[in-house]
Amino acid sequence: MLPVVLVGGLHADARRAAVDRLLAEVPGSVVLHHDLATAPAGTVVRTVRDATGVLDTGEAPLVNDCACCALREDLVPELKRLEAAGGTSLAVVELWDSVEPKAMAEVVTSGGLTVTGVVTAVDPALLLPYLGNGDDLAERGLAAAATDQRTVADTFARQLEYAPVLALLDSPEADDEDRELLAQLHPTARRVLIGHDDLAGAVRTGFDVEAAAAAQHPACALLPAEADAHGVATLVWHRRRPFHPERLYAALEDLTCAAARSRGRFWLADKPDTLLHWDAAGGALCVESAGPWLASLPDAAWEMVPPVRRAAAALDWHPEHGDCCQHLVFTSPGLDRDGLARLLESCLLTDAEYAAGRDAWKRLPPAFDTFLEV
Repeated sequence: MLPVVLVGGLHADARRAAVDRLLAEVPGSVVLHHDLATAPAGTVVRTVRDATGVLDTGEAPLVNDCACCALREDLVPELKRLEAAGGTSLAVVELWDSVEPKAMAEVVTSGGLTVTGVVTAVDPALLLPYLGNGDDLAERGLAAAATDQRTVADTFARQLEYAPVLALLDSPEADDEDRELLAQLHPTARRVLIGHDDLAGAVRTGFDVEAAAAAQHPACALLPAEADAHGVATLVWHRRRPFHPERLYAALEDLTCAAARSRGRFWLADKPDTLLHWDAAGGALCVESAGPWLASLPDAAWEMVPPVRRAAAALDWHPEHGDCCQHLVFTSPGLDRDGLARLLESCLLTDAEYAAGRDAWKRLPPAFDTFLEV
């Protein structure tokens, strides 16, 4: 079976360097790349190359006026064609700038192929500028579809946090703060220095698509731990009391701008049964419902919940509230940990509000309905 490695990232120079390194390290390897920049002309250009140069080019028509949809439709057939032809030891899929590896890993796996590794290539000197860039992808010519509303910052953050391997460009402009920020944002990643370390070995250790998806789900995400080094800090804030919706809403701008990156799950008093996802980068916040807390489900429904979700809830179970909680993580250079913690605490229900009980909580003003499109 043909092994497939995905290499992505908005840092194009680092991505190309990582791809070229894999070609050099693995004899018989081939790179498949779909260039979505040609989408305005109505097609996506496909290129296949090896260490000696371009082997083949072709075009895939847009699907529903969507370049990313064309990529999805064309990728698996092309990989299967390479597999059937034989002679290829490793298929490296170089993802276009804003394409996220999670979606493509799931497409490749559902097509019956084996993803053995996922890499996000990073120039550490560009880490903070990209995390702080709230521009829409469309403004930068990086949108994957006409309806693409993602930003540079949130796209880069997801690319970074999904991949178990980070291929780092040996950038002379990067300093200890940049490297520490990277380490705190994704502490479990294997970091490989392009041109110095064995990148091919790092991506042939296997990849579990379901486990990778679970690690990004707000209910069981592998969030960073407390840290403070080289001017970069991570605050992990965990509480068992719900937020007052109006006070939290009033504090959103300050909370969102307090850190280069923040994420996690949170609990609103007026929606006590709903697990809410917090995802912020580049000064912009996305809040989404991630379904019910397990504590709000009848016992019979637990069998339909994935085991990893049940295990995560069990580790964090409270005798009164079950898995309902606040678990937010903020990472940034120059983080005001004490000020941030005080602001978060001020958004919780007071003792009197908490004692009033759930029926009273549900009658609080629904400040987040616009966010959640209720």
